[in-house]
Amino acid sequence: MNWEKLSAPKIHGGMGFKDLSAFNLTMLGKQGWKFITEPDSLVARIFKARYFPSGSYLTTTVGHNPSYVWCSIMRARFIVCGGARWSIGTGATIPILNEPCLSNGEFIVSDIPGAHFVHNFTVNSLMNLYDKSWNEQVVRQVFSDDIANKILHTPLISQVDEDKIIWKAERHGRYSVRSAYRLCVSELIDSSYNWRPGYWTGIWNLKVPPKVNNLIWRMCRGFLPTRVRLLDKGVTCPTNCASCDSTHEDLLHVFFACPFALQVWNRTGL
Repeated sequence: MNWEKLSAPKIHGGMGFKDLSAFNLTMLGKQGWKFITEPDSLVARIFKARYFPSGSYLTTTVGHNPSYVWCSIMRARFIVCGGARWSIGTGATIPILNEPCLSNGEFIVSDIPGAHFVHNFTVNSLMNLYDKSWNEQVVRQVFSDDIANKILHTPLISQVDEDKIIWKAERHGRYSVRSAYRLCVSELIDSSYNWRPGYWTGIWNLKVPPKVNNLIWRMCRGFLPTRVRLLDKGVTCPTNCASCDSTHEDLLHVFFACPFALQVWNRTGL
């Protein structure tokens, strides 16, 4: 069984192991997050001077002759973009386009109809500053109905005084590897092809020793090396049962049809 199947969530037929590739990306994403939230740190200033002097980590490109470290951090940018959003204060420092300023972290991309009207404007241009609310007339005049509705449904909290990037997957708004990994494997990386339907929680909730849970899970996933299974995997072997010499040693036979298995079940008294 490959690692991708083992790292699928338990509720979807996997073992719930960490996807090492995704976990490594979330660790790298933490460094990218520091470029955004700690711009005055030494490492952030060095990377900004070298790779994005006139932009930000969220919008820059890899650039010319990048280092291995910078390429690695850039590979994790989709995680940071997927979990970051602006907490709107005055709106004066947040560009309207290509920034995660909507409530769920979505971007208003620059290729939508009407984007040229707000190319160099910030979010406060769409707000009524005297009561910190959206100027619905302006929003609907500039944007299409679906974009306008997303903007108007983005909450403006009067207690928030300054514009700040926050991590939407945590209530405290700070990046954590745990929530970033959960976001990565559940929303950003499509691993559903490794999921299998079934009542898997019933197996893991059984009040039995862990080795029994594991055995039942392997039976349900068909991973036990019966002779029929080995033959399907290209192993040259006979298909007859090693115990009773039946002509078809599959999972059903080994556990429920073989005379030896029946003797075991009878002696358990179940």
